[in-house]
Amino acid sequence: MSENAVLYQAAAHCLSYPDDEFRALLPQLRAAAPQLESFLTHAEATGPSELAAHYVQVFDFKNRHSLYLSWWRDGDTRRRGMALVRFKEVYREHGMEFTGEELPDFLPAVLEFSAHAGPVLLEEHRPGLELLRLALTDFGTPYASVLQAVCGTLPGPSPKDRAEAQALARSGPPREDVGLEPFAMIGEH
Repeated sequence: MSENAVLYQAAAHCLSYPDDEFRALLPQLRAAAPQLESFLTHAEATGPSELAAHYVQVFDFKNRHSLYLSWWRDGDTRRRGMALVRFKEVYREHGMEFTGEELPDFLPAVLEFSAHAGPVLLEEHRPGLELLRLALTDFGTPYASVLQAVCGTLPGPSPKDRAEAQALARSGPPREDVGLEPFAMIGEH
């Protein structure tokens, strides 16, 4: 397994809800992913209930910190449904079937996929990752260092600020929005 694959797998654990299983993995995560040292030190020094409360505060109450990558591009619109289908298609193209309890664009699931299939979805959704990284940095949470490590594996430099990240989002890969515009309504001529 490549160094980035190990980092992606470890980051997936760090960005999932910090339950007892996560706490049991801390020594292995520290040994496997030194890039996550800052976050792992924080996780080890923070009590279980306090770490869980912080996770909920950071990720569950604010879309500004959404772990759902399609939200960063499509928000809560109908286009997001097509984006979720695209995630599932990419998983299938790589011989994997998404069966998780979360949506297929949930960052920990995408990181696990990336550990096995490479960073194709991370690269495709880099603008969202960078916006999340900046939002977490602005919020002052140790989770920002996990995003920093993941973004550091992607080609090219990370945007320095929100304006650069939004410019990256605007210049991202071309997308085809499928709609019904070419079809006339029945009875129209």
